[in-house]
Amino acid sequence: MKAREGEVLRDLNEILFDVKGLVHPPSKVIAFPRFIPDSCGNRTHGDATYRKIYSISERFKFLEQNFPNYMVYDLVFDEVLCEVPLENAKQHYKSVDRLKEIRCSKELDALEKDALELLGLLRSHANVPWNKMGISGSLLVKLHASNSDIDPIIYGTKNCRIVYDALKVLQQDAKSAVKSYSMEELQDLFRFRFPDTQVSFEDFKRTESRKVLQGKFKGRDYFIRFVKDWGEIQEEYGTVRYRNVGYARIKAEIKDDSEAIFTPCNYKLKNVENLEGTRSYPIEEIASFRGRFCEQARTSETVIAQGKIEHVIDNRQNREYFRLLIGNKQSDYIVLA
Repeated sequence: MKAREGEVLRDLNEILFDVKGLVHPPSKVIAFPRFIPDSCGNRTHGDATYRKIYSISERFKFLEQNFPNYMVYDLVFDEVLCEVPLENAKQHYKSVDRLKEIRCSKELDALEKDALELLGLLRSHANVPWNKMGISGSLLVKLHASNSDIDPIIYGTKNCRIVYDALKVLQQDAKSAVKSYSMEELQDLFRFRFPDTQVSFEDFKRTESRKVLQGKFKGRDYFIRFVKDWGEIQEEYGTVRYRNVGYARIKAEIKDDSEAIFTPCNYKLKNVENLEGTRSYPIEEIASFRGRFCEQARTSETVIAQGKIEHVIDNRQNREYFRLLIGNKQSDYIVLA
């Protein structure tokens, strides 16, 4: 089984796990619980009832209390991760397959219709093949509510960049149903994320107000995820190793933001200044596996960021460097300076 960002696994306990990243250990998939069987939950599919868990801390708490065997110290990533053994995977939900199912169905609910319309609009403007587009989130596993978000996913670097340009045009078109967030909507988004973020609303607004990958379509929230295609992934599990060497807050200039729209995202740095925490490491980049940290800054802008410092040992290129990884703790952030 090859699982990637944006897809979902159902295990033998009927828990639904979000797949994270593109590199996984042999016979396992790095994934975190998202929908939990719960008779008091508000999401149903058939006879099953679920509740949704969102924050990283809540997910780890659930695992510690119920499935500690899924929490594994991974030697390659030097971190405790949730790793689902393939032998425990009962079903693999693929984003591309779900979109194909929606396209072929003659009976769609309101959310499915809007999701299909949005993806069709992107396809018509960007000419991206249907088999490079998909649906993630609750709609992927048919646990969506009437007010659920639309979570499209696009695969392949070239396709993603074309769709990104199309989105910018659509958001600027007053007649388009694709809209950027209003100030009031940004305030709602901030309140939703506040338990999981450490930044002020002013800092939040400066970055979120100009993002292209998120907004409203026909009044519904959308977040579009861009993911590299399989043939573009050079890293295999173990060819690059990561060592936790501390925690720090830095100030730096963005040297290259060309990978900032993808999940995982990446920002190349220059003129790095250590403000607090672990010192003496020449940090070359900021990276994150979380979609919320896409589009945070642009080339030539200065940022302040806080997160884990990792020593990266790349055996493919016979080089070593240091990076700041953000998104694993509530205290992690990146804002414009």
